[in-house]
Amino acid sequence: MKNYLKKIRHLLWKNSINSINSLSPTIATKIMHYKNTGENLNLKHPTKFNHKLQWLKLYWNDPLVTDYADKYEMYNQVKTNGDPQILNNLLAVYESTEEICWEDLPDKFALKCTHGCGYNIVTQDKSQLNKKEVFRQLSKWMNESFGEYNLEYHYDRIKPRIILEEYIETDKGLLPLDYKIYCFDGVAKLVLVCSEREDDLKLDFFDLSWNRLNIGHKKDESDKKIEKPNCFDEMVKHAESLAKPFPFVRVDFYDKDGVPILGELTFTPAANMALYYNDYGQEYLGSLLTLPNKK
Repeated sequence: MKNYLKKIRHLLWKNSINSINSLSPTIATKIMHYKNTGENLNLKHPTKFNHKLQWLKLYWNDPLVTDYADKYEMYNQVKTNGDPQILNNLLAVYESTEEICWEDLPDKFALKCTHGCGYNIVTQDKSQLNKKEVFRQLSKWMNESFGEYNLEYHYDRIKPRIILEEYIETDKGLLPLDYKIYCFDGVAKLVLVCSEREDDLKLDFFDLSWNRLNIGHKKDESDKKIEKPNCFDEMVKHAESLAKPFPFVRVDFYDKDGVPILGELTFTPAANMALYYNDYGQEYLGSLLTLPNKK
């Protein structure tokens, strides 16, 4: 009964916010922002990072954002405008789940829908997966409008597809660390390191000289020493090259035994409602972002 009521409440909320959004994306965003963060969204004179990102989402629209956020088109963009050596191996592209032949999939793989975040099925051992459940989940994602959930409009301009990528692991068979480089007007300023991804995700912020930045919450930080990767300077170089057209973008890399592998470009981290920055972090990051003219 509780689950049923929860689904009803979610459906009512979704229909309500979508109706408001059709009339005024600004009002809908303000309501969504308050619901998720407890803060009134300041769009007239924003100083906080989340607020400035919401302003960008509403008032600065560049088609390149959609192209780079698209997990398939990103490959084409990097091949044209970047260094294709940083790309993971793209094994296949599917227009629908019906095109996927289960027997042809490698034992280790990553299947990702191109039009959202978290639409991923990643496995070290295909035999441990339930084939029917995998196809059911992919079909569900393919029919969803990801952008509607948190009003991330650029995702709904992406053509839904499924890509098959090579499974990324270190020589020891572990998931590589995730390095998320924050770039402002094409200049890298800091990095968020995501570690212990198999267990309890940890978030640690560093500047480019690998000094810890106290802009997150202590409870989220790892108690292990986070070493600067040998390929970090190479990551920064590629991140800045890809980030040139944008007031802000987060460029995500994996460190595969000293080789940087591009994960994705993120323009609306945590849907611009991240709770993992502390108050100082919100103001500090906000000070790095200069808002452009409306576009």
